[in-house]
Amino acid sequence: MPRGDHWIPESDFATCLSHFPQPCVDLVVEHDGGVLLARRTNEPAVGRWFWPGGRLRKGEGLAAASRRVAREELGLAVAVREQLGASEHHWETSAVDGVDRRHTVPVVYRVTPTDGLDVDLDDQHDDWRLLCEPEPGLHEYVRAYLSRFDLPVSAPDHE
Repeated sequence: MPRGDHWIPESDFATCLSHFPQPCVDLVVEHDGGVLLARRTNEPAVGRWFWPGGRLRKGEGLAAASRRVAREELGLAVAVREQLGASEHHWETSAVDGVDRRHTVPVVYRVTPTDGLDVDLDDQHDDWRLLCEPEPGLHEYVRAYLSRFDLPVSAPDHE
C-alpha cells in the first residue's frame, strides 16, 4: 500500500476526528535511567510534560512511525526496543478547529537514542527534560504509562 506522506486538509482531518479515534504512536524515550518528557505548546495537554507522539500515516508501519516521530518532534534517531502495548486517551480539548474533544489510540514504543540525546524540538514543544524520579503533578496519562509499562521511573498516586 502506498504510504501517505502528505497532510490532509484540516477540515477533512476534523471530520475524521469527529467520528473516529485517531491511531498514533507514543514514544517512551529512555536515556541514562530516565525517560524523556517534552512540554507541549498545543492542545491537548498544552503546557504539560508529556510523551512525544504523533499520528500514524496511511500505509506506515508502527515502528517506522515511531522513528519518524522521534526524528520530526525531537530531532533524534532512535532504535525501537519494544512495543509496550496500546493505550487510549480521551481528551476534553483539541488543537483542531471544529473538534472539541479527541479520542486517541496510541501504540506505545520504548526507544533509545542511537546518537546521544541531542534534542532539537519541533514547534509542538518548547522544552524537554529527563524524568528520573517520581514527582507530583505528572499528567494522569504519564503516571499511567509509568506504572502500566513498568518504566524505570515509578510515579506517585496523586498529583
